[in-house]
Amino acid sequence: MSAPHRFDRGHTDDLMTFLAASPTPYHAVANAAERLEKAGFRQVSETDAWDGSSGGKYVLRGGALIAWYVPEGAAPHTPYRIVGAHTDSPNLRVKPLPDSGAHGWRQVAVEIYGGPLMNSWLDRDLGLAGRLTLRDGSTRLVNVDRPLLRVPQLAIHLDRAVSSEGLKLDKQRHLQPVWGLGHDVHDGDLIAFLEEELGLGAGEVTGWDLMTHSVEAPAYLGRDKELVAGPRMDNLLSVHAGTAALTAVSSGPQPSSIPVLAAFDHEENGSQSDTGADGPLLGGVLERSVFARGGSYEDRARAFAGTVCLSSDTGHAVHPNYAERHDPTHHPRVNGGPILKVNVNNRYATDGSGRAVWAAACERAGVPFQSFVSNNSMPCGTTIGPITAARHGIKTVDIGVAILSMHSVRELCGADDPHLLANALVAFLEG
Repeated sequence: MSAPHRFDRGHTDDLMTFLAASPTPYHAVANAAERLEKAGFRQVSETDAWDGSSGGKYVLRGGALIAWYVPEGAAPHTPYRIVGAHTDSPNLRVKPLPDSGAHGWRQVAVEIYGGPLMNSWLDRDLGLAGRLTLRDGSTRLVNVDRPLLRVPQLAIHLDRAVSSEGLKLDKQRHLQPVWGLGHDVHDGDLIAFLEEELGLGAGEVTGWDLMTHSVEAPAYLGRDKELVAGPRMDNLLSVHAGTAALTAVSSGPQPSSIPVLAAFDHEENGSQSDTGADGPLLGGVLERSVFARGGSYEDRARAFAGTVCLSSDTGHAVHPNYAERHDPTHHPRVNGGPILKVNVNNRYATDGSGRAVWAAACERAGVPFQSFVSNNSMPCGTTIGPITAARHGIKTVDIGVAILSMHSVRELCGADDPHLLANALVAFLEG
């Protein structure tokens, strides 16, 4: 791989900036789009007619982003090279009637999104962020990135068995955050507070998609700062690496395929939405790109048949305190390079030919990689990989970075792995 595309710890520094600035999927895609714009990409609207011009383009829909770069002279049947990732993370999300409270406490009514490690949300200083929809149909992003809410844990004096029997949390009763004092549920008036934060008139906000986040900043950790602790690495680490790789490829020699970044929402709850991997967004964008370049259905079929997708998501590094939970012969280590994820029951989409594609990209990039497979007694989760392969008939390979504390409010990765992943993605997208 050419030297200008090599990343170093500066990439990891930038990742931490990206994590801190992206408390929600809506902020993540807005920040990725800003980086694409600086690299010469331009936004196209789904309601406009598309042209077949070369260059970088992207589509935003809610918390999802699809970006692609058409090289000069690309034929309608030119295949795609796709990096797929997701923008959402498990958290606490505000309910339609947000104002709650009891016994003199103001509270916010929240619903559990995805599968968070619920105990990690206790006794954290939490901010509030998301998307507000105004009366005229427009939207505004909001980010109250300061201590605003807190889910207080019950004191040990009132739960003497917690240390011996473990913490037991009821999702409905025990995870409702407090944010002040009041004698009535209307004393809170959360939406009015957010209108004031943005300088909006009273009653101007008629819809909201709001979620909590820890306000603690990402940070290097360890004696030699070889680790990074931070929020939402699952899976903004991959979104950030994919954005960096796509912008790097677009500024270099013309790639032989059309490089694509597909960052979906709603992976953590099944991907079944208009912005999820199981929705029509990716297929529609790829097809319209073929047709905009004068292609036919036959060209579309040829392009898809030659397309490869890397589904990039975090995986499990071997845990020093729970090594028996991992497969005894597969122990991915942090800073050992990105991982190739394999599951013969198709929880991951990787097969032998896909492994060869990934191995070739890593070899070109000079990046080591590791293999991950679950302990047979511990069924693994899944990703957008199998969904993408099945929905679009695209060869898909599951890869990512090994981390600890997955689904915690604050996860842990190696400081070298993010830029190693980005280097491998560049080599893959170059074709």
